[in-house]
Amino acid sequence: MTAHSQLAEPPVPQRGHNPVRKLLRRMAARRRQQRDAAGLRTDRKTQRRRFRVRLKKRKAALAFSAGVIGLSSAAMASPSTKQAKPTGIIHLPDPVARMPAKDLHASEDFKQALIQEEGVRNVVYLDVAKLPTVGVGHLVTPADGLKVGDKVSDDTILDFLHNDLKEAEAAVVRLVGDLPLFQHEYDALVDLVYNVGEGNLSRRKSPRLNAAITAGDYGAIAAELDYHYAAGQMARGLVYRSERRARIFTNASYENPRAASGVIIRGSR
Repeated sequence: MTAHSQLAEPPVPQRGHNPVRKLLRRMAARRRQQRDAAGLRTDRKTQRRRFRVRLKKRKAALAFSAGVIGLSSAAMASPSTKQAKPTGIIHLPDPVARMPAKDLHASEDFKQALIQEEGVRNVVYLDVAKLPTVGVGHLVTPADGLKVGDKVSDDTILDFLHNDLKEAEAAVVRLVGDLPLFQHEYDALVDLVYNVGEGNLSRRKSPRLNAAITAGDYGAIAAELDYHYAAGQMARGLVYRSERRARIFTNASYENPRAASGVIIRGSR
């Protein structure tokens, strides 16, 4: 997979025209259409019924846990000790766990962050490496049948994004092997592959990253997610993107670090 270079900040939208926001709305609309086609859309009545069922199950679990605590306390107490009723909230175990990368897919939160980072171009242009590019950093191939100056629709851009993400996801599986990941850790690695290319993450080019993966050292993996150079130049856009990637990996925080620092986005990719 080829790297998606980002030398500068994503392009500034023209007044009254924000291609990123427009594409995100179209992506949400397509997602709703896909759910409808699969028969997964539920009305409010069904949602309320499911909520009541979940609430009932949770209350049952809490009651069971409270009973177990009460029995355990009674068994340990002396005959003269008055049994106190269990009080307070019982915290159930967090069901979220690390999973094999092959069982994960890029989350919607990550897709939104990726589109914000890459920007959106409806017209084919030449990137810093003089390669024809369009959409969300999609590198045009002969099979696309496009040339510089051609315009594409939002649906075509989303199709390109879908296929590029599938390639990046497969590359992450090859990179980490059997190492289990949280969803946010997986998302950060998908972003890394999408941004710098699988070839730059080889054992020869990224030995410390691969050593950390082999050792199962998640802290060391997080420390190897910074890539600040493109075409031999320090890229401000890559600095912020690396910071965002690290926050996603370590804190599951998908927010744009530029907003927190008050940076005004200028320039183009």
